[in-house]
Amino acid sequence: MSYEVSLDARRVDREWVWRMLSGEAYWLRWRTRADVEAQLDGAWRVAGAYAADTGSQVGFARAFSDGVAHAYLSDVIVDPGHRGRGVGKLLVGAMVDDPVGARLQWMLHTTDAHGLYAQFGFEPPDERVMVRPAPPR
Repeated sequence: MSYEVSLDARRVDREWVWRMLSGEAYWLRWRTRADVEAQLDGAWRVAGAYAADTGSQVGFARAFSDGVAHAYLSDVIVDPGHRGRGVGKLLVGAMVDDPVGARLQWMLHTTDAHGLYAQFGFEPPDERVMVRPAPPR
């Protein structure tokens, strides 16, 4: 099966994104539908991955950025039926390797897929990085 990736936010199937983030993702499960909608509306960039034969959405990624120096990659998710076929790699590449994304410092938080992100130059933080965790929800 082949896939295409689009950075056109109008093409994103918000119902699919909500279903995946509320039912398949292990992160930020406390978000409401309104929270996810606000994140979609405020995103600097979103990418959708689509099955080439049907056009149906099979993957998603979101980023926020100042557009000049820093960007944060978030909510990278692939439909379970399409995992292991390079969809995640297509999404991350579309987000970080285009001419705008390629000049930014990217950050992310993840507990899995380190090998995927390492292919795009992500590495563990050094002694300069500090994080203030969110309070418990």
